[in-house]
Amino acid sequence: MVIWCNTVFDAAGTELLRKSLAGHTLVEAATATADVLTPGAPDPELARADVAIGQPAVAQLLTPGRLRWVHLSTAGYTPYDRADVRDALQQRGIPLTTSSSAFADPCAQHVLAMMLARARRLPESVRDQITTRGWEYVERRFESVLLTGQSVLIFGFGSIGRRLAELLAPFEMKVAAVRRSPNGDEGVEIVGPGDVAGALAAADHVVNLLPHNGDTMGFFDSAKFAAMKPGACFYNVGRGKTVDQDALLAALNSGRLGAACLDVTNPEPLPKDHPLWSAPNCLITPHTAGGRRDQDPAIVRHFLANLARLERGEPLANRVI
Repeated sequence: MVIWCNTVFDAAGTELLRKSLAGHTLVEAATATADVLTPGAPDPELARADVAIGQPAVAQLLTPGRLRWVHLSTAGYTPYDRADVRDALQQRGIPLTTSSSAFADPCAQHVLAMMLARARRLPESVRDQITTRGWEYVERRFESVLLTGQSVLIFGFGSIGRRLAELLAPFEMKVAAVRRSPNGDEGVEIVGPGDVAGALAAADHVVNLLPHNGDTMGFFDSAKFAAMKPGACFYNVGRGKTVDQDALLAALNSGRLGAACLDVTNPEPLPKDHPLWSAPNCLITPHTAGGRRDQDPAIVRHFLANLARLERGEPLANRVI
């Protein structure tokens, strides 16, 4: 098969990809880039490819060609989550998969780290170490809480959500998930659309893993924050545009929302004068939840495992179309 790639991987990822594709023809796009946040540029070489890995130009997926499968080098797929792309790929029987499995562990561990940091009051101690160096023994010791037995509501239960549920199991937390299309194998309580308000009112932790599309734009609005349990903590490791940030700020400033832990914002980078930086109990990380030192080899290994599935005629992992 001819395998086209427009993602520039690091040296280890590139070596692994080239070495592992013996028997196939690897075509590297002239416009290849390491920037996965920018849609790929059109490339004439894609027309002769059987498989595409990276970020192919959306317009090229709408035209007939030899493609049998498109694999994205990212967990997100917002530019491709369109009716015309879905129709074009489905009519030609072309699956679209993502690399979300490669990012599942780091994103899930990032959420868990945020939970533990808030529960054990680590941000406050770091602040004191940097500023007053005060020994706030009583405040820290008796403000700290346990995750054990608390409840978590996850919005978006794909690879990341499943891994997060696994990591939370030793804490004996009550995990529920809101999912658009349940499979029946989630292993946690699934909340239906009509029960979201009640589930929000019962959750100590609300985790947003939603992708950004027409249905999720501003999904977490003032009504959702008002429905949350007073003192709950909100986490966003999905996409910044799924949250009404004015409503989030109002919920934080009023004290109804106990805390927010944000890895994604709108826009990115977040401007230095944005009020979220100084909002009470707001912890911000710069879109690093999916980060890992071996990111590129991990993406390549995931692609190669899916390629083997394609060759064996097995279902592909992380299929979204």
